Amino acid sequence: MADAGAEVSNNRIIFRDYVTGFPKESDMVLSSGKITLKVPEGDKAVLVKNLYLSCDPYMRGRMRKLDGPSYVDSFVPGSPLSGYGVAEVLDSGYPDFKKGDLVWGLTGWEEYSLISQTETLFKIKDTDVPLSYYTGLLGMPGMTAYIGFYEICFPKKGEFVYVSAASGAVGQLVGQFAKLTGCYVVGSAGSKEKVELLKNKLGFDEAFNYKEEPDLNAALKRYFPEGIDIYFENVGGSMLDAVLLNMRNHGRISVCGMISQYNLEKTEGVHNLMQLIIKRVRMEGFIVSDHYDKYPKFVEEVRQYLKEGKIVYVEDTVKGLENAPAALIGLFTGRNLGKQVVSLEQE
Repeated sequence: MADAGAEVSNNRIIFRDYVTGFPKESDMVLSSGKITLKVPEGDKAVLVKNLYLSCDPYMRGRMRKLDGPSYVDSFVPGSPLSGYGVAEVLDSGYPDFKKGDLVWGLTGWEEYSLISQTETLFKIKDTDVPLSYYTGLLGMPGMTAYIGFYEICFPKKGEFVYVSAASGAVGQLVGQFAKLTGCYVVGSAGSKEKVELLKNKLGFDEAFNYKEEPDLNAALKRYFPEGIDIYFENVGGSMLDAVLLNMRNHGRISVCGMISQYNLEKTEGVHNLMQLIIKRVRMEGFIVSDHYDKYPKFVEEVRQYLKEGKIVYVEDTVKGLENAPAALIGLFTGRNLGKQVVSLEQE
């Protein structure tokens, strides 16, 4: 590593321009810039070396020019992408962080980042788990699963739980939280390999490949003859429509994402919303960053589950910043198996 204050090259993934339809690798370009390894005098920013970057479905929304309110800004054409990551602090003008600290939070898709929004960073106190877990299990996706399941759905032992996109970063944890609560849980995914993972490694009671089901309503009736109490929504579209027909009275739907809609120019309509009234179902969307005050409680609880072997976590890691665009695009074709992570650590 170069000395503090030295100017070094800084490889970055630059966002080329706003995207319509399905994103392509060519929408993101590897480019080399320069950065000085020191926080400017009097600046409250933090300078970090990025170790792991997180590929997350919500990043697709940031690739379009927003024409209305959103909880997160669009990427800026000609600038590096940004997202969640794990990094080491090299220099700090902010008193809460010092050189050598490990942090997770929002950072740039580049080797080094100068982060001004230090409120988005969390100090990593426990390093007895893989650092990459702070892009997933112990980071934003883990919190998303925890808040969406426990705080939005209020599960009870014996309830029937359905999770779509169940083998991804969030879904795999929701299913395990459901089993720890004493629920019956079924997940859907898009390949035989993912279905086997859900049943054999992640402990789901049942799982099915939605691509092999010509009638999703019939499939859900098969797996939930008595109906669904809790649905953790990651997909939207025809999947949500089928779920609404199969909800039980006073069911709860936690709306985390709708990945089937992200690349459509015109989103699909939902036709069965009347079921919300008929069955007195509560459907609630949430943004995990609204709940970060609960992070200490979450991380303590989940680390204990991990230590006791009650939770397993599956990652899909690619090495090298140059492979980050392909890894991100892969989320939308279902190429990843588990949480998609990009490692920037040197061998």
